[in-house]
This record gives sequence, structure tokens and C-alpha cells, in this order.
Amino acid sequence: MEKIKITSDSTCDLTKEIIEANGIGICPIAILLGMDEYHDTVDVDAEKVLAYVNETGVLPKTAATPIDTYKEFFSQYTKEGYTVIHFNISSKSSSCNNNANMAAKEMDNVYVIDSLSLSSGQGIQILKAVDLIKEGKTAKEVVEIINEERKNVQISFVVDKLDFLHKGGRCSSVANVASKVLKIHPSIAMKDGALGVDKKYMGSLARSCAQYVKDIADTYKNYDEARCFITHSPTDEAIVNVVKEKVAEYFKFNEVIESFAGSTVTSHCGYNTIGIIFYLK
Repeated sequence: MEKIKITSDSTCDLTKEIIEANGIGICPIAILLGMDEYHDTVDVDAEKVLAYVNETGVLPKTAATPIDTYKEFFSQYTKEGYTVIHFNISSKSSSCNNNANMAAKEMDNVYVIDSLSLSSGQGIQILKAVDLIKEGKTAKEVVEIINEERKNVQISFVVDKLDFLHKGGRCSSVANVASKVLKIHPSIAMKDGALGVDKKYMGSLARSCAQYVKDIADTYKNYDEARCFITHSPTDEAIVNVVKEKVAEYFKFNEVIESFAGSTVTSHCGYNTIGIIFYLK
């Protein structure tokens, strides 16, 4: 019987409980805070990243995992007779996927999946793969199904302020100032592996998030009811509760998982960023 090991970069933002329960191997992404290098989920988290930005005004940088590191990471499982299925953050956001593929070419029994997503958009694909393995699918079959259905992942989130996106060069100073004056909260959606502004909401963040969930429900009526992620950076509990209540009101998911955005996503979006992620049919 084929032994299959699911692995992922730390950008999948799955909870520790889910990772441990499903035996998922995690390869930490390097996070650079000034001259110091840390590793996501190991010795740096979202709170530490935000504290660094608040103190220095400088955004952290991420470093793609080197090919040799991937080879070492994969080999610990292939030596034990596993076929590895590894998930990467979108190839349009990082060169990690390219490096992982280069490593896999020099090894046997390693499949690399470009999630064309990030955060829980990557994580929900991993749980889909776990489900398929439990159904008795082979590694090759799992990879084929995941690659075919990754286009059906709905991933979007609302950003409270544009400060972090501005610091990262992802929005202009004018847009940043205007968002503060007009209380604009943009929703960011992932399409074809790349991030872009979807809608712009005005008013309080709570009102904006409530409208965001309703808009998603109105837009995507034919969805997979298996599970949904509510994923957020460090966010006011009241805002998280608004999103939870509206998801329960507008959707009928069998499972709703609250997950916390890791260092990578938080470093670009900052505080009070929250989104919902699920599969479309």
C-alpha cells in the first residue's frame, strides 16, 4: 500500500491542531527582520512581525526556500518510503514553487503542487488532499484532482488600513491617505494565482466586513458545503465575531475553521485583516 506524506510551506496557515492531527510536514519560510533571519512558525509569528514594523517602520522580507533545503526536507520522508505531495504558495507570489520543483526533479516520489493561492487558500487544498487520501486515492490521483480543482478556491479578505500595503509598495500615498479620510476598506481577492483589489467598502470595519460576507454569499451561491476557513491577522474579537455570525447566517458549511494568518500574510496586510475561504462547486 502506498504511503503518502502531505507537506507544505508554512504559508498554508493551518492551525497546529490540524497539522498534528493529519501528520502534515511543514517547511518554514525564512523571514528577515532587518539583518536577523527567523523561520515562520518556529521562532517568529504575526505578533512579532507587527511589533517589528511598529518599532522600525520597516516591513520584513521573505526569502524563498533554497533548492538544497527542499531536498533535505523531502528526503526525510522519502527515506522512510513515503511518496510526498508538497504544497507551495502561488508561483506568482514567490519562487518557492520553482525551487521545490527543481529539488523534486532530482528525487523520486515527490510531487509539487502550485496552490495558486496563499494562506488558508493553500490550507484548504491540503485538507482536500487529506480527504482524498482517506478515500483511497493514489498520490498521482490526488495531485491530478487538486490541480484540476484549485481554480475553484474562493479566497478573499478585507483589509482595515492600507498602511502596510503602502509600505510594501502595493498602493500609492494618495490611496493610503484617501482610505483613512473616507474610511475605505478594500477587499482583496486571489484570481489566477495573483492578488488584486475586488471591492472597496466604506464606513466602519464591522459594517464593511458584514457587507463583504453578504457580497461573497450573493456572488457564489454554488459552493462546496464541506468546510470554510475564517482566517485573520491579529484582529479585534468583535470583528471576528461579526464575520462568524454572517457566515453562519448566509452559508451552510459543515465545518467552519478559524485560522490565524502567519508572518507572511500579516507582514503585507497588517492588523485587522480577515477573510473567508472555501471551495466552489
